Amino acid sequence: MEKFGKSQAVKRTEDIRLLTGHGRYIDDIAPEGALQAFVLRAPVAHATITTLDVSEARQAEGVKLVLTAADLDEAGLDMAMRAGLVKNRDGSDAAAPKRPYLARDRIRHVGEPVAFVVAETLQQAKDAAELIELDFDELPVHMEFVQDTNAPIHEEAPDNRAYDFGLGDEEATKAAFDKAANVVRLEVGDNRVICNAMEPRGCFAEFDGKRLHVAFNGQGVWSLKSDLAKALDMPEEAIRVTTPDVGGGFGMKAAPYPEYFCAAHAARVLGQPVHWMSDRTEAMLSDHAGRDLVTMAELAFDEQNRILGYRVHTKSNLGAWNSQFGQFIQSFLFARVLTGTYDIPAAWLRAEGFYTNTTQVDAYRGAGRPEAIYVIERVMDRAARELGVDPIELRKINFIKQFPYETVSGENYDVGDFPRVLDHAIADADVAGFEARKAESEKAGKLRGIGLSYYIESILGDPSEDVKVTFDEDGGATIYVGTQSNGQGHETVFAKFLSDQSGIPLEKISFVQGDSDLIARGGGTGGSRSVTTQATVTLTAVRDMVAGLGEFLAEEMGVDPDEVRFDDERFRAEGSNVSPTMLEAAAMAREAGREDLLSWSAHTAIDARSYPNGAHFAEVEIDPETGVTEVVKYTVVDDFGNLINPMLAEGQVHGGVAQGIGQAITEHTVFDDDGQLLTATFMDYAMPRAYDMPWIGFDVEPVPSTGNPMGMKGCGEAGTVGALAAVSNAVQDALWERGVKQVDMPFTPHRMWSLMGNAGTAAE
Repeated sequence: MEKFGKSQAVKRTEDIRLLTGHGRYIDDIAPEGALQAFVLRAPVAHATITTLDVSEARQAEGVKLVLTAADLDEAGLDMAMRAGLVKNRDGSDAAAPKRPYLARDRIRHVGEPVAFVVAETLQQAKDAAELIELDFDELPVHMEFVQDTNAPIHEEAPDNRAYDFGLGDEEATKAAFDKAANVVRLEVGDNRVICNAMEPRGCFAEFDGKRLHVAFNGQGVWSLKSDLAKALDMPEEAIRVTTPDVGGGFGMKAAPYPEYFCAAHAARVLGQPVHWMSDRTEAMLSDHAGRDLVTMAELAFDEQNRILGYRVHTKSNLGAWNSQFGQFIQSFLFARVLTGTYDIPAAWLRAEGFYTNTTQVDAYRGAGRPEAIYVIERVMDRAARELGVDPIELRKINFIKQFPYETVSGENYDVGDFPRVLDHAIADADVAGFEARKAESEKAGKLRGIGLSYYIESILGDPSEDVKVTFDEDGGATIYVGTQSNGQGHETVFAKFLSDQSGIPLEKISFVQGDSDLIARGGGTGGSRSVTTQATVTLTAVRDMVAGLGEFLAEEMGVDPDEVRFDDERFRAEGSNVSPTMLEAAAMAREAGREDLLSWSAHTAIDARSYPNGAHFAEVEIDPETGVTEVVKYTVVDDFGNLINPMLAEGQVHGGVAQGIGQAITEHTVFDDDGQLLTATFMDYAMPRAYDMPWIGFDVEPVPSTGNPMGMKGCGEAGTVGALAAVSNAVQDALWERGVKQVDMPFTPHRMWSLMGNAGTAAE
């Protein structure tokens, strides 16, 4: 019954609402008259708190409550924020310092929350925060991700190393290198980025004496509900968590943050709604960041340029605290696609994570997969240059050819045809015409380079999902989903999918997400999981609906239940002139008093993860006089398996590529030696603009997945996973003949001009 005959480029139904200002975001839905909260944040990166006197602030005009860590401790809150932990190579536990909601005794990064002020107006809360007496003795600041006992941030990690993780076969990898004909090494830096979602983080909380309601702009309601229950010592059934429209998430909004717990406690204490919303600089100081690692990668080759072994040592910055997934991202998640699309018989990953006096680092579009693909695609490009082999040919020599294939890190790639996808991209990118384009650039005084990245992504997150479909009294239907849109178009995709599978007209379907009272459970959004899990469970619900309503209709038609069939439009039975649609069958059930046939819930897990993959070709032009680098041509061919809505998939790729180009070309997070963030506004942190983006050519070469009934592969993060290395390899290509043998993001004008100058190529 699963089909793609109706799958097509349907415009997003939510766009009219969002683009005409009718979206409902946190600031739009906060209760009228809600109290306003402001967070006093640490002004220095590392210090012992000697005085925290909030008495004068509590007496200020309009102030209702001022919370400190001591107040939360006294109230009995469980002050340990959730954080994932890995095991060290020796089997011991990674460092696990307990991160409080508000700084307790010590400050560990600029922007760390110290006090939570609640007043009648936001201005009153800000004014009161200025009355708080905060004195401290500054401590040495640790900014490098190296072992250092001179400035320990946590007693649990006296040398500031949080974990020392290993995965693979170290001895087999060493043996591969010992017998190699050639070894290629490259150190690769992956710069820190600040997420900068269109809508900053925010929340409000309200308590009616029995139940707590917290609304926040996150990526799923259930994990926060559990966290709140634990923190506040409340039964989960006494807590409702909702999420309205969300202006971008990208992984940054998946984690719990201190402000949500403070607002919830304040609302419970005061019996009034409490609203908090971050401003942009506050977000840059307090939202977790992304990437921030340095990796040494080595490839061992035989005489035929086949890879024998791959050795990786990566060092990553966790920031001041463990975050939700910070320890996992550059260890387990990095390892998911450690060897990319290549048949590598032996590999060893060593990953070390370090605490620094900076904001936490966690998930940012791709979470470990972009970092790993960036490394292997950069070192493959370097290998091609050092071995004297065409980079396309070197990849084809080493591509995995036989499927299913188990990687050295334990991933099971079910299907793939990497050479076919790459050949499609070579044609679309007009690689054959590059030399002519390069000559034209040279005439204009520009350096031109072309870069290839072939990525693969492992879809992450909970493999199971929930759905509920109800038939409503007005003659329509409502679908309740367990995922959470942050702008991806879920309202269109999942309603249209239900329409395609059930025959219910799209305009008759309402969409509900992000309400823990209305949906029993769900996995939220992250790891490109949404379409594969949500569509699969919707299929289960539709099958149940067809079976249940079919059995009911058999009585109406006077036939045996096994004679009733559903052709995606109507129920039919041989010899009966009764052929109702799904909605008509539901109406008949309602009239017959069969309420049990009007609501259908399902919980289903997909069989296995899917592995989207594809080829990215980027072309750049560099002005040697100014160092300005432009991405002037970009081509993507993806294997996403079967697509539900190709237009929305293309939009996801465009957005992902834009974020990749942003990290590569413009975005540069800078701290000074004292831990002060120097790029805390858009005047200093260069978000990519429209003029930084080329036209992005997009096409697909599908190889359907075997991991779910529809043969789909997730696509939400794929654009970013492929973009970083494609742009970087293009920049390296443009500069190689000029004597620049090592380039690292971001390729800002000053950095590029300096690189060329150091190589003796800059203009005098």
